[in-house]
This record gives sequence, structure tokens and C-alpha cells, in this order.
Amino acid sequence: MNLNRRHFLVGGGVLAGAAFLGRPGSARPRAASALKPIDIQARAISYLSVLEPERTRFDGLVFRSGLELRCADERFGGFSGLWRSPDGAKLVALADNAQWLTADVETRDGKLAGLSEAVLAPVLNEAGKRLSTTPYYDTESFAVGPDGTAYIGIERRHAVMRLDWGRQGVLARARLLPLPEDLAEQIKDLPNNSGLEALGVAPPRSPLAGAVVAVAEHAYRGDSPNTLGFILTGPQRGTFLVERSGGYDVSDMAFLPDGDLLLLERQFGLFTGFRIRIRRVAGSSLRPDASVSGSVLFESGPTHQIDNMEGLAVFRRGGDIILTLISDDNFSRLQRTLLLEFALPG
Repeated sequence: MNLNRRHFLVGGGVLAGAAFLGRPGSARPRAASALKPIDIQARAISYLSVLEPERTRFDGLVFRSGLELRCADERFGGFSGLWRSPDGAKLVALADNAQWLTADVETRDGKLAGLSEAVLAPVLNEAGKRLSTTPYYDTESFAVGPDGTAYIGIERRHAVMRLDWGRQGVLARARLLPLPEDLAEQIKDLPNNSGLEALGVAPPRSPLAGAVVAVAEHAYRGDSPNTLGFILTGPQRGTFLVERSGGYDVSDMAFLPDGDLLLLERQFGLFTGFRIRIRRVAGSSLRPDASVSGSVLFESGPTHQIDNMEGLAVFRRGGDIILTLISDDNFSRLQRTLLLEFALPG
């Protein structure tokens, strides 16, 4: 169900709000215990605005296509992290119950057409045990570096794990990323359910080249106007402030090839539904003790086909940068799993 104004006016707002708040970890479907092939049905989304179906340009982005994804397996959904291969042909999504989705991306006439060869698999810890059965079960963010090393942001226990995705894929075992004591203490002090929602690896052209960077959904209890960013590795390790505004919370991030940072943000209201925003932060501004805000690249409107968009991936196709967004349906029938694709013209 698309949580738009009409649904809220007929009484769906309260139920949708309950869905958005999410269910406790114990109420989420259990992650798959082994590799499980699944069949995903995809319905094409050919336009973003239901009132302006011919419109493709939205602020600084061009809407390309989208899919509504459905699967009979109750374990499908809850996606909070996203990655696409450099050619866009492979997709990996991380669910917030410590579960992988891997799939081939099917296209037709340059537009998203479906997902094939889809597999669900559990995230494994260092001992080969399902991460979902440990205190690190709440997986919220995911990034893959150029060398194939992947990183997972953990909420509630507030930690980062790394794994050799490039060589082992879903069979890779996640190990805690060692952090300097001061950074580890600040991360542990994040609010319980508002931890490291965004994670990325700075590209070679970034001043932070190769560094693992994370941003918290909320860094302070209460309604602080700022949240914290963390430079977790590399010679410039430290923290920086990310200015919040408009009631938006950070939900993911991705680096552009030139080193600039894209921040995906979302907000939810009982009478407005979901809204999202993407900000572009200059790579040159990312350094310890800095305060960053960036410029708005895209902000959704009330007629746009969106949901609780929590995952963002970036790859290059020709002269354009392709942005892919995925939604977290909180394993709720009141929400949808959407995959949306935009182009950032070169």
C-alpha cells in the first residue's frame, strides 16, 4: 500500500504509523537459516508522480523507472541497505533482520524490469553462526569498498562489522571492525534505535580515500538539530556534525565517484505519509570537527510513489550516475518494497 494522503484521510494513518515504528526484533521474521532461492514478482512503476505521469525531471534528478517487489516468502522485506555492482547488473540488499537478498537486475529498454536468480541468505558471524541469533541482529546499513571488503552497520549494539564480500559473498563471515576507543565510546552512546543508519567507503578521488564513513540517524536524545558523522578508518579518523532540518532523519548514504557524499533522508507524518530528501555534501567538507549540511538534490512531493526509502546505491552508466533506492517495508502488509532508479546527469 502506498501511504499517501488518501489512505491517511480514510483512517489508514494510525495503522501505517504503527507499521513505520516497526516491530521488536523478536517479532521480525527469522532470517533464512541457509541459502534460499525465492521468486520475486515485480510490477513496473513507469512514473514517479501520479498527477504528472509524463514528468521525468525532479529537482536535480531524472526519474528512470521503478518496481514494486512482492514475494510469497514472509521473510522477504525489511531492506535497509543496498549495493549494486559497478555495471548495475547485480543487486545486494541487507534486511534489518540480518539477512541478505542477492539478485540479478533485469532491464528492458534501459528500464528496470525485474529481479531474477534471487536468493535469501543469513548474515554469518565470525563463528559461522547466524548473526540474527546474536546481540548484533539489527543490521541497518551496508557498503562495499573497491577492494570487495564490505561493512555492516549494527543498531542497538551500535557497532560496525566487516567481511570479505568480494571473495566469499553471502558465505563471508562478519567480524567486528576495531575502532579507536574514543570513537567506539561515542558510537556506543547513540540512542538505542537510532544508530548507524548510513555507511559508505570513500572513493579514491575523495580526500578521505578508502575511509569507512558512517552517519547516525540521531546522535543525541531529544530533538537535536544535528547528528554525528564518523570517519572510522584512515589517517583522518574522528567525528563531524551533520546538520538536520525539515524534520528529516538520515537513512542512508553513498559516495559519488568525485568524492561528494549523498545523504538519503526520510520523514513520516500521520497526515503526510512518507517523504524523502537527498542532499549532496561536498567531499572537501568532510573532515574531523567539521559541520556539514550540503544542498538539496531532490525532495519528494505528496503525489510521488515512494515508501519508507532506507537504502541508496550508486553506480555509473555512460555519462550519468545512477541512483537506486529501496524501501524498508518493516515486514508490514501496510507498506511496499519499492525499487526506484534515478539518473544524476553528468
